[in-house]
Amino acid sequence: MLLGLGQEGFATFRFLRERFPQQQIGLADQSPLDQLNPEIAEAIRSDPQVRLHLGDHYLDSLVEYNVIVKSPGIPSTHPAIQQALELGTSITSHTALFFANCPATIVGITGTKGKSTTSALIHAVLEAGGLDTYLVGNMGNPPLNLLPQARADTIFVYELSSYQLEGLRQSPHVAVFLNLFPEHLDYHGSFEHYLQAKQNIIRYQSGRDYLVYNAASDILRGLVAETTTQRIPFSLESVLSPGCFVADGHILCDFPQGNCAQVMRAEEISLFGTFNLQNVLAAVAVGKILGVSRETIAEAVHGFQPLEHRFERVGTYQGITFYNASIATVPQATIEHLNALGEDVQTVLLGGYDRHLDFSALGDRIITSQVRTLILFPTTGQRIWEAVRLHEGTRATRLQPFFVHDMEEAVHLAYLHTEAGKICLHSPASPSFGLFRDYRERGKLFKHYVEHIGQMGETKVSGAETLNRVR
Repeated sequence: MLLGLGQEGFATFRFLRERFPQQQIGLADQSPLDQLNPEIAEAIRSDPQVRLHLGDHYLDSLVEYNVIVKSPGIPSTHPAIQQALELGTSITSHTALFFANCPATIVGITGTKGKSTTSALIHAVLEAGGLDTYLVGNMGNPPLNLLPQARADTIFVYELSSYQLEGLRQSPHVAVFLNLFPEHLDYHGSFEHYLQAKQNIIRYQSGRDYLVYNAASDILRGLVAETTTQRIPFSLESVLSPGCFVADGHILCDFPQGNCAQVMRAEEISLFGTFNLQNVLAAVAVGKILGVSRETIAEAVHGFQPLEHRFERVGTYQGITFYNASIATVPQATIEHLNALGEDVQTVLLGGYDRHLDFSALGDRIITSQVRTLILFPTTGQRIWEAVRLHEGTRATRLQPFFVHDMEEAVHLAYLHTEAGKICLHSPASPSFGLFRDYRERGKLFKHYVEHIGQMGETKVSGAETLNRVR
């Protein structure tokens, strides 16, 4: 059975149908047939060897199958899946099928934040080096779609979420582990389970494989300490051998060990913020592992532009500069964005779906900043404000909170309460679900209203427009 019929599920269906043309395949999804992607629906209608389990009761028949290929968005902790496991059903995934059948090299990238940017950077570096490379996973194509094009010298750059890593029994030849802090706890149930899923990216590596990791992370240093893989750490603070690091304003890579080379000046990087500098160090290390020259690496990194919704500069309107980081779904990311932009940030849009994360450090950082206006979405907006108000009697009394349910209202308030020459930052520190379909919709709406309202001319304050302010 295929459980979940999104892009990945459909790619899995085509892969299995090509190899088993006469095999009956069960297809389960919570959407009815007429609400599926039209291409998927047409393929299902034209296939007589499918058994459909669609709609509200799509999980009722799991126990009737020996093997389930599960979509990463469906938690393994779901009672229906647990019941199937107890009865001996095997659970696998699109990612596991790809790893088991791929004849090429896989570079896997994971971390709580920075996966997409680092994956795209690595792909750009390898492509500039003339290598046959594909970007797959969270931000690319489902990799099983590209398996027919794979050769022995092909390199798949695979962005791997904790969902995709869960249950995996193989690790990539080159693993990149950027950072680790609590996220997706509603899915995994605990930080320990989240960590165990992430650890699969290195769990099955051998001495022939490579691990690029953030040496500044205590958790990651502990995880990699007993691995047999060839380890290449990166750091902004320490000189490493082997490793990639920053010294005297330059990015250097000591790999192979004892062969330290200057790659480029740090100021030549087009990406903003120390967290992006760490992403670049990881990409440089992978480029060196796979034989790309330092000149080519520098050229690829220099020409790389920020990805949409990932700390992108939207523009300056009515004298206010707007940044969109809709992908910021944890407080640590928002703290990094505040650190990168400095004291000119006057307004921040925060809040979203509640995954029960700790906002105390974010509250501390807001209090020590020059931020004056907080525009807060449900449901974590209230919790973020409570974390700020723990500092009652300090700068918390000078902060203006507004509680909103609509992006147009939020952006309008940002124009009303941000001075010319200052910055408005959209970095929610929370997932998008609830008011928005996903972080992309949230970010696109932010950018749309920034541009639309900004082009209307000067925005003035009225009493009615500030009624939702909480004093």
